[in-house]
Amino acid sequence: MQAVQEPGQGGHEVRLASPGELREKLRSLAPKPLDPAVAEAVNAAIAAWRHEAGGLMPLLHAVQDCLGYVPAETLPVIAKALGLSRAEVHGVVSYYHHFKSNPPAAHRVELCRAEACQSMGADALLAHAEAHLGCSLHGRSVDGLVELEPVYCLGLCASAPSMMLDGQPHGRVSAQRFDSLMAEVREVRAAKGAAA
Repeated sequence: MQAVQEPGQGGHEVRLASPGELREKLRSLAPKPLDPAVAEAVNAAIAAWRHEAGGLMPLLHAVQDCLGYVPAETLPVIAKALGLSRAEVHGVVSYYHHFKSNPPAAHRVELCRAEACQSMGADALLAHAEAHLGCSLHGRSVDGLVELEPVYCLGLCASAPSMMLDGQPHGRVSAQRFDSLMAEVREVRAAKGAAA
């Protein structure tokens, strides 16, 4: 190890690392082994899609369908398997809002943003939901329990404004109905917590 004085830097010293420190730093940068459940999901998706032209999107969908998100640590594995750069895979995951890079919240609210719902008060419902949950679209409630996502037409145009809560459709959703649905979610969660 040696110290070098850099000219014009006000006497700041730069310390060069020893070979042992460099080896340790390189080891810390090496990818960590995947969790077995994550590895199983990723390997199954790779096996199904690696030889398909344009297989990246369906592969990412398969991983997300299985795990609920696409873990960042899987991107190098996916990239290598498909002969892509990590940046290309990251670009796809980060570009499309559908792909999540964090585990999903316990509950998912999807508010319809299509024209029929907008004409029946969806914008006011969205503003209310954002205020109630303390987050905007593509975000999580302050308590981390609920994620808020847009959806473009649930086919419930005659019952606008509409939403999905954990895959269950709800029509004619007012601010009061939204609040009662969120109260039910929290009551069920509290009851499960008390029973545990």
